[in-house]
Amino acid sequence: MNPNHLKTIKKLYLELPKQHKMVISSMSFFLLLLVLFPAENASASRQNNQPNALKELEVGKRYSLDLSFEDTILDSAAQNISNPNKINNSKDITPLHTELQWQTAKVRKGDSLAKILHRLGFNARTTYEVSSAKGKKTALLKKIMVGDKLRIGSNKQGKLVSLIYPLSPIKTLAVNYVHNNYQSTVTTKTVETRTAYAQGKITSNFWNAGVVAGMDDNQIINLANMFGWDIDFALDLRKDDTFNVVYEDRYVEGEFIGHGKILAAEFINQGEAFQAIRFSDGNYYTPAGKSMRKAFLRAPVNFKYISSSFKNKRFHPVQKRWKAHKGIDYAAQVGTPVVAAGNGRVIKSTYNKYNGNYVFIQHGNGIMTKYLHFSKRKVKKGQRVKQGQLIGYVGMTGLATGPHLHYAFLVNGVYRNPRTVKLPDAKPIVKKYRSQFKLLAKQRLQELTGSKRTLLAMQN
Repeated sequence: MNPNHLKTIKKLYLELPKQHKMVISSMSFFLLLLVLFPAENASASRQNNQPNALKELEVGKRYSLDLSFEDTILDSAAQNISNPNKINNSKDITPLHTELQWQTAKVRKGDSLAKILHRLGFNARTTYEVSSAKGKKTALLKKIMVGDKLRIGSNKQGKLVSLIYPLSPIKTLAVNYVHNNYQSTVTTKTVETRTAYAQGKITSNFWNAGVVAGMDDNQIINLANMFGWDIDFALDLRKDDTFNVVYEDRYVEGEFIGHGKILAAEFINQGEAFQAIRFSDGNYYTPAGKSMRKAFLRAPVNFKYISSSFKNKRFHPVQKRWKAHKGIDYAAQVGTPVVAAGNGRVIKSTYNKYNGNYVFIQHGNGIMTKYLHFSKRKVKKGQRVKQGQLIGYVGMTGLATGPHLHYAFLVNGVYRNPRTVKLPDAKPIVKKYRSQFKLLAKQRLQELTGSKRTLLAMQN
């Protein structure tokens, strides 16, 4: 500092009043002490703020941070609910801290959400707030089923923070307490599909063959429905008939959750091959692109067994005489549902002592179908019906010695055998998709052929 400046400052200081001089001297002395002898805490703080202080942290040792537990839970929940696409499984749905207390409740007969939460120690207000949570899917909590399981997480204060309700192996409903409100969301897990194969040979009946092949009930029924326009599964099946199926298996997170759609199938019936390919429109077509669906079903009833096949004459068990038997009898238990074989209009729905309760349906192209001996009719005269629509139940009314359906098929007034009459096809695949379908059909047929070769190799 310039010496002249020091002289000026000293002169000004000496000219100050005595009281002012004492104040300035005291403050100067105090500041000197702070510089020479800093506080211990302040020194430590400066040391910890230096970058080199990080070197003093021990490797492998945990250091705790002072965080609010409640705020951590709610912030995490808010992130999950605002970003449901990030949630892929039930673990992710749980926005929750490891310190939450979890309880699992299995739904009992007569249970409701209120009963379950009361059983777990929550009051009626909690039930109301949870069941009124924001979100379109909260109402699903009112449809809980016996055997379902709910997971409930509460914090240290005993407040319900999260409720997890698995709706299926794929979907889960979560109700979380976020920003002082309950909010619900439904998340869907990613489903992986893998191609699988099944082959079977009929030794006793089709159902048993399907079970032996590893197919479930729905697959067996769907396979029969696919070929139900070409094959009467009541009368046409023979021993050593075979089938070959390509289908989907479904997995979530590597765990098998069930069979999916049938992609392609082949059925060899009495030496004749029938093939079906599933297209993206959900329908099945022949490899040539013709629809597997026909204007009429071969069999209009879920049969148990057949008591009489189509033949020109038979000995009538009631009238005790030989007479023409223009149709097929499907013996089944009383109450077995009967469906319309094709689209049409009901021209008769009444009762007489011979036919019992019966229904006649007029279809296009001069075709009529007749259904006799119902226990109960479900359609009225003049009513329009669609293929597969319920029209009545198997019974034994009229001239019948046991419960069965008598089914007849007439073309221009002439009785025809429903099992063998040529049925008009439904519309083929749309023209603009034919090239795409042709490539798919080629791939599926190769898969069917490959699976058959694999089966033969394993048998040999």
